[in-house]
Order: sequence, then C-alpha cells, then structure tokens
Amino acid sequence: MFENRPRRTASSQRAQTLFDLRTIIAALFGIYGTVLTVMGAAGQMPAELRKAGGWNVNLWCGLGMLAFATAFGAWALLRPVSVPPAEADPDTRDTALARTG
Repeated sequence: MFENRPRRTASSQRAQTLFDLRTIIAALFGIYGTVLTVMGAAGQMPAELRKAGGWNVNLWCGLGMLAFATAFGAWALLRPVSVPPAEADPDTRDTALARTG
C-alpha cells in the first residue's frame, strides 16, 4: 500500500516553502523595509523632518517593516506547509492497476 504513494523529496518541500504566501509577503516587506531603512539612514532634509513632526518616518517605518518581514519569515520556517497525501479513490485505483497490470 505504501509503494503507491509518491515520495516527498527535498526539492518538492523547498518548492512548497518558496511559493508559500508567508514567504512572498516576507520577501516583499523585506525589500521595501530595506529601501526605507537605507533612505532613512542616509538622512533627511530639515524641511522633511518638520513635515513629519520631527521624527524620521522612513527609518522607523523601514525598521518596522523589517521586523514584520522577520516575523513572517520565522513563521514560514518554523511552521512549514504540510500537505497531506491525497487518498486515491478506490474505483480510480482499481482501474489504474488494471491498466498497468
């Protein structure tokens, strides 16, 4: 009975992790967070700081986005997607065995 089940390889597990929605969200927030953090760390003009109430919006939003991306990435790594193997319909399995046997 176990010989009919497809084996799960490391590459199929890696593909499931890669296309997991949490991984995609973490990557997007990581990219945008990095851009904002770099822009904020490079410095702001005094006029821009006055508009934002005196605090560096790009820096703090970028750091927040990086923290969010880290949390989503950790969630995706610590709780990977596990798809249970599909049970074959008995009628379909019998016809498939009759064709091959």
